Formats: sequence, C-alpha cells, structure tokens
Amino acid sequence: MQYRKDRYGEDLSILGFGCLRFLKKGGRIDMEKAEAAVMAAYRQGVNYYDTAYVYPGSEAAIGEIFEKNGIRDKINIATKLPQYLINSREAVDKYFDEELKRLRTDYIDYYLMHYLSDKAMWDKLKAVGILEWIEEKKKNGQIRNIGFSYHGDTDGFLKILDDYDWDFCQIQYNYIDEVTQAGRRGLNAAAAKGIPVIIMEPLRGGKLVYMLPTGAKKMMAENGHHWSPAEWGLRWLYDQPEVTVVLSGMNTVEMVDENCRTASGAPLGHLSEDDQKLIKQVIAEIHRTEKVGCTGCRYCMPCPKGVDIPGLFAAYNGMYTESKKEGRMMYAQTVGLRKEPAFATQCVQCGKCEKHCPQSLPIRHLLKEADHQVRPLYMKAGINIARWFVFRKAKE
Repeated sequence: MQYRKDRYGEDLSILGFGCLRFLKKGGRIDMEKAEAAVMAAYRQGVNYYDTAYVYPGSEAAIGEIFEKNGIRDKINIATKLPQYLINSREAVDKYFDEELKRLRTDYIDYYLMHYLSDKAMWDKLKAVGILEWIEEKKKNGQIRNIGFSYHGDTDGFLKILDDYDWDFCQIQYNYIDEVTQAGRRGLNAAAAKGIPVIIMEPLRGGKLVYMLPTGAKKMMAENGHHWSPAEWGLRWLYDQPEVTVVLSGMNTVEMVDENCRTASGAPLGHLSEDDQKLIKQVIAEIHRTEKVGCTGCRYCMPCPKGVDIPGLFAAYNGMYTESKKEGRMMYAQTVGLRKEPAFATQCVQCGKCEKHCPQSLPIRHLLKEADHQVRPLYMKAGINIARWFVFRKAKE
C-alpha cells in the first residue's frame, strides 16, 4: 500500500474504505461479509475508513468490527455530522454523542460537516455555534481533524474552503467530473493551501465501470495494460499529487484485493502520455452520448440572473449517460440546494451566454428543454421542500 501525508504529517493510505455499500442479509448488514472485507483491507494496509450518521447501520457495524479485532488505534475513522438535520447547538451534541456510541470510541480521527452544497449551509452551522463547538472538541481530543464534504459548484466550494482553517476536505471527483462540482480548480485550490483532499465517487458510483459506452470499453480492453475500467478510473486519480485518499465502496474480499493491488502499483507519474490520451478518448466517447455538447468551461458564466448554466447541462447529460433518476438527483444536489436560486426559469433571454460559448450552443433554447426534463413537477416540489428544510432559521 502507498501512503500520502495528512496536514499534520500522518500517513494515510491512498485507498480508503467507503463503508456505505456493505452487503445486506435480511435487510441488515451482513456482518460476516462486512468483517471479512474490512479486515482484508486492514491487512493490506488500508487505514482510512469513511462512514456517516445517515449510512444505515454502517457506523455501528465498523465500530463492532474494530472493537472485536482490537484495531481501533491502528486505523482512522472518518464520519460526518448530518448538518441538514441541525437547527441548534444541542442537536450537534446529540448527533455527535450518538456517533461515538455507535462507533464504540471516544474520539473521531476525521470529522466532516456532511453534504455542504452552499456556503449558506456552513453559515447556518456557524449561527448555532459550530466554531466554538469544534474548538472545544479539538481541544479535548474528541476530534482530531475537522473537514467538510461537498456537492455544490466550484465557486461555492472555494467560498467554504476560504472561510475556515480546515484540516481536510472531501469532494466528488473523477475523470468525468473534472470541471463540475468542486472540480480540478477546487482540488488545486485546496492543495495550494496544504489541505488534504479525500475523493468520493471516483467511479461515479460504478457508472464508469458498468455504464461506459461500448466504444469506451473496447478502447480499454484493447489497450496493452489490460487494466479494467475501474483500474483506469482509480489510476487517473492516484496519478495526481493533489489527491490524498481515494474512497472506494468495497463490499467483497475480491474487490478489496483488486483495489489494493491497484493502489500498491500506482505511484505518482506512472501514467504515460498515451495513457492520458486514452482517457481523453474515453471521455470524448462518453460525451458523444450526451444531449448537450457542454464542456463545462464556464465561459458562459456568470449569468446576470444567476442561472447555473453548466450545472443544469451536466445534470441533463447525466440523465442520458447514466439514468434519469441520477441526472435529476445530481441537479437537486448541485444546483437545487443553494440558498440563492439558480434555476433556468430565471433566464430573461438576454443572450449574453451565447456570445461567449466556444461551442456556439443555442443556450437559451437548451435551458428551457433541459429544465423541463430535469425538473418535472414532482422534482420542483421536492426541491422546494428540501430548500425550506435546509435553510429554515437556525435556533440560537
């Protein structure tokens, strides 16, 4: 296993264990298989295990496994505060104490503000005293590193990144999301501050393995490396020095073994120019199946009325490269859950965006088409309800 340093010089395995997707048996986590996978990873050098309050049964499962095998002090636990459920300082304490109990520990190595997609969410936490709470928990040793996980656009990420002295952060990043969400610009900004970056969704929840276009699969299969699509996706990330840990939702020993083998044989700089060229060809093949030829360059931005044009088009494309459900959920996460609305219905047809588009896209027409598909009536209602819930007034 290879390791990279956290902010304070501690070694973190470049492969992290994502604990969301444990196999189930009778509706509950199959503890025998979960323990086999976790311990196989541990024996091969994986020392970073990521869970969250809202992952059903996950915190309790890994707490039991670590205690049973006596390895708590040999690994790092990362878990998350469900900020979307927080409306008071008392709630922060309630959820944190419950997590410690589930995990059978008295401290968390890496604690994240979960699922931020707008700086307003962070501001809401500050309004209930989260800064003082973090200081208290770090001082008494209950939290060793504080960070946040992010699902909004790049500008929102940079605002949160610059607003606090974070120990680490977690972003969705892969060769398709290079210019969406926090993106490479966000990755580089964090690295420039010396902030370790944990990568989630390195394979887009398996989409870059199981849902690749036939042409893309053929390119990879015919390449002399004989790497699997999963291996190509992981190696692309391991080749970047700004990446600290890459999370993988492993649930079988076989998957653990394959990912550990890849992580152990992927040093910085191991991808050749031809390898990078092939990945770009795969990306082009994926884009060929999309509805809108938007590259995410953002030359169309900022919109005078605040519409997130690239965000909408990325979600619209996701409906066809992945699934309608995935595309719509992507939009709800990255655009819908912002305090300042960024919907296509705010467009006033000024045409400024089209003058700057390198692809000469008929953006005004496409905005109407994409919004109609991405936000059917039930999605509009769901997003409005979620926005009210997330941004309701915090209690002092």
